[in-house]
Amino acid sequence: MRRRTLPLLAIAGLCLGLLACESAGPGANANTNANANMNAPVAKATPTPKYSDEQAREERARAKENKETIGDTLDDAWIHTKIVAKLIADSKTPERTINVDVVNNVVTLRGTVDSAEAKAEAERIAKETEGVQKVTNQLKIVASSKPANTKTPAKGKIK
Repeated sequence: MRRRTLPLLAIAGLCLGLLACESAGPGANANTNANANMNAPVAKATPTPKYSDEQAREERARAKENKETIGDTLDDAWIHTKIVAKLIADSKTPERTINVDVVNNVVTLRGTVDSAEAKAEAERIAKETEGVQKVTNQLKIVASSKPANTKTPAKGKIK
């Protein structure tokens, strides 16, 4: 009888032990949710498009035609490309009157704009461009050549 009881007790003890591990009571397994987000999607940085040496050479040639300077690195050429594209897209900045020089990730803005707002906007665009370490704004504000909208009084009798 003892021979039968001992194995039965051992099996019963194992079963109780396994049931205790599956318990969801207080303090059952405090780390249950520790890895709950392991399968959640992770936000990844958007990769920078591949910018080739050929594209950099083309950008340097365009910059030279506009009397602009681009350093020898791919970063400088890529920064120049991004800033020029942003200036063209922004209605507040007259891109072709703004020269953009980029050397060692430092941007210098030269040329003329017609308002303090356009000057500030060009600087903001350059500063917010990824990879730019510093911006020197040498833009000059020149009054617009457009005549002011002046209304002439209507001709007629004055009473």
